[in-house]
Amino acid sequence: MLKFVQHNLETISGVAVYPIISLLICFSFFVGLFFWVFTYKKETIDKLSEMPIKD
Repeated sequence: MLKFVQHNLETISGVAVYPIISLLICFSFFVGLFFWVFTYKKETIDKLSEMPIKD
């Protein structure tokens, strides 16, 4: 099965760029998520964590 897919991908010019682009998109998403989580205010996290208990 891989031989059929590999043959089709070899006929596309510049196909080697797509894995690099997808890796960069995923990496930048998780790095951005990492910084967003660690820069979030502690007071807001405490407020949001108490919301289910108050209702």
